[in-house]
Amino acid sequence: MKPNDGTGENLGPRDAVVAGRTSLGVELGSTNIKACLIGPDQTTLAVGAHTWENQFVDRVWTYSLDAVHEGLAGAFAALAADVRERYGVPLTTVGGLGVSAMMHGYLPFDAEDRLLVPFRTWRNTSTGAAAAELTRELGFSIPLRWSVAHLYQAVLDGEAHVPQVAHLTTLAGYVHWRLTGERVLGVGDASGMFPIDPATGDYDAAMLAAFDALAARADGALGAPLRDLLPTVAPAGAAAGRLTGAGAALLDPTGALTAGVPLCPPEGDAGTGMVATNAVAPRTGNVSAGTSIFAMVVLERALAQVHPEIDVVTTPSGDPVAMVHCNNGSSELGAWAGVLTQFARAIGADADQDAVFAALLGAALDGEPDGGGLLAYNYLSGETITGLDEGRPMVVRTPGSRLTLANFARTQVYGVFATLALGMRTLAAEGVAIDALLAHGGLFRTAGVAQRMLAAAVDTPVAVASTAGEGGAWGVAVLAAYTAAVAGGETRPLAAWLDERVFAHAQTVVAEPDPRDVAGMAAYLETYTAGLAIQHAATAAIH
Repeated sequence: MKPNDGTGENLGPRDAVVAGRTSLGVELGSTNIKACLIGPDQTTLAVGAHTWENQFVDRVWTYSLDAVHEGLAGAFAALAADVRERYGVPLTTVGGLGVSAMMHGYLPFDAEDRLLVPFRTWRNTSTGAAAAELTRELGFSIPLRWSVAHLYQAVLDGEAHVPQVAHLTTLAGYVHWRLTGERVLGVGDASGMFPIDPATGDYDAAMLAAFDALAARADGALGAPLRDLLPTVAPAGAAAGRLTGAGAALLDPTGALTAGVPLCPPEGDAGTGMVATNAVAPRTGNVSAGTSIFAMVVLERALAQVHPEIDVVTTPSGDPVAMVHCNNGSSELGAWAGVLTQFARAIGADADQDAVFAALLGAALDGEPDGGGLLAYNYLSGETITGLDEGRPMVVRTPGSRLTLANFARTQVYGVFATLALGMRTLAAEGVAIDALLAHGGLFRTAGVAQRMLAAAVDTPVAVASTAGEGGAWGVAVLAAYTAAVAGGETRPLAAWLDERVFAHAQTVVAEPDPRDVAGMAAYLETYTAGLAIQHAATAAIH
């Protein structure tokens, strides 16, 4: 056993687990709920995951709260099993805990804490009228998926539940509330509910007043000022409650996990992605690729104009960030990998989907720079940046295109990044500078492929760190560790602490834009943009 220097740094993994010198992060993503346990040096000790999927019910994308609870317990059980297998001990406590989840959406509760309507996720694009009016009246871009857009759309539509709304939150805020009893939200996640004033680190007071005036003029108005309905805002490092007995039982129904664990403020997947890639300082940015895909660029100054396709949110410390968010990411690419896996099995090949997915990505490297004349639209849902309320996934080609596996694979990867590239052009036109763009998410686990294509799409060097595959679950575990450090006397701001404490020796691989890929992607985007008329026609014709 290594000697203990008082910080836990010199404890071996097993001893750190037994002593509770660990941090646990849980992130609820679109298709997986992942739990990640890290040691005192922020290295991953164990992981666990639970697969889930959203449902399209009554034309609303949703997850049930029962599915949330089941998924939390499933991910923790898988983590505890991994701990026992690796170290031969039960997981009974941790030194800190953090929750992250998909941002935005609509979870309204009444005074008895009953959910008033099924969870409306970020994926819903039915809030166009509300988002447009709020953007105009507040002078601030309010995207379709923001919580306040969902709330105001319900007001405009005169939904019966609106007068009963006593509090609302995000998915991360809901889970944190169930674990601790505290209605609090990290500033990054809160900035996707309602605009944040950078000077105060809290909701913008003038905009709150403007919203209340709008709501008061509408039928079926709210029964309380908006500020009273929103969670308390907290920055990174703040204490945000402790795990209650009921919360411990929710995570671990077996009863092995003890209560009392301190929690950091719950954060959105955008904020934890920034932490996971060490992109929280000005002129840094990151790209997170999953069911959705988004880029976050930390700003040196405010944007000169309001751009409907650009969110302005914050880092977990409250610094302003320009966010290019695309509803559609790698799901369609994953669906094609599933089809090819079925084909492989049909001809007797012993291949799992991960191997097929890696082979498909590898084939993309051999594709023609412009994709050989093929187009791939990954629109399973609507897309604000390209003006679509709904989407129809499709592959399009001309009779003269070259349909090969390599070109097909390349255009599917291009399809993941195309809408993001269009949105990033807006930031470039604003003169936003980026020194480093870091990528994370499962798409980047296959070395060199998605990273190279992303570099071509945004014409910027793209780095991938060794922690990229862990993603936001690791990132929120790090935030939990930072909260513990602040409680112990740490005074460095988050950006400096990450630089000096977490990423000082991190290994990264950087892909420079290949001029041939950049030119090919530009040609692809020109045809892709022209072909958006096909998407509009398809959504009108096929219901």
